[in-house]
Amino acid sequence: MLQSMTGYGRCEKETGGYRINIELKSVNNRFADFSIKLPRYYAFLEDFVREYLKTYISRGKVDVFIRIDKPDGDESLVSLNRAYAESYVAALKELRDEFSLCDDISVSSVARNSDVFSFERVEEDEELLKSSVKEVLDEVMESYVGMRRREGERLKRDIEEKLEKISENVALIEKIEPEVAREYRENLEQKIEDLLGNAEFDRSRVLTEVAIFADKAAIDEETVRLKSHIKEFSKTLESDAPVGKKLDFILQEMNREINTTGSKANNIEISRIVIDVKSELEKIREQIQNIE
Repeated sequence: MLQSMTGYGRCEKETGGYRINIELKSVNNRFADFSIKLPRYYAFLEDFVREYLKTYISRGKVDVFIRIDKPDGDESLVSLNRAYAESYVAALKELRDEFSLCDDISVSSVARNSDVFSFERVEEDEELLKSSVKEVLDEVMESYVGMRRREGERLKRDIEEKLEKISENVALIEKIEPEVAREYRENLEQKIEDLLGNAEFDRSRVLTEVAIFADKAAIDEETVRLKSHIKEFSKTLESDAPVGKKLDFILQEMNREINTTGSKANNIEISRIVIDVKSELEKIREQIQNIE
């Protein structure tokens, strides 16, 4: 199923002793660009999250914000930095005696200096934490992928409508093309008659000129290739794999064929149709910029 590169998902859940909040959003980008924001203490999860995202996302600029809390506390251990505390208290007493200051040294005043304590966080169970994060990510991706698929389906319908218009215009070009050489012959004969009046002229030479013109102005190869590209484009839209880059390549080929058609066809009506086709192709190009 066609997927847009634009999407959003969010989930907050308590699992495995953690409260985990994950928010994910993405926009179009030529490559896969992941930006993962984690609490500093849980930075080791970044590679795990990145590899998880790669299983779902092949293109797009993706921002992921992850917050992890422990409702029951972070289980940090606090201990006294004895050597520092002794030195610090001794310095306070020396300061008191040296300047005859009021003796207000107390536990609370010393404790204001956080360096007298050592903080040691209990080691996390990494596998449990990864499992908990994955559980929340699964729910985030469910809503995120759902949004991308809905947007992708909307893009697909819009592109198919434009392809139908292009196909109709190509059929119209094919219908007009046989008339181009005939009109050229009639115009050429009329010009000769206007110049020579009733005098005889070599009509075989006119036919030769018309044949040369018809060969130069022939666009049947271009229209055949264009129809083939349209068919391949439509087929690719049905693929379940990421197809954005392939669609962009096919579109370039379609543009090449219609440009050649416009330059070769010496007919004002075909030129008008070519402009309409190029307009529809440009609209499709804008749409596929957001397809994964």
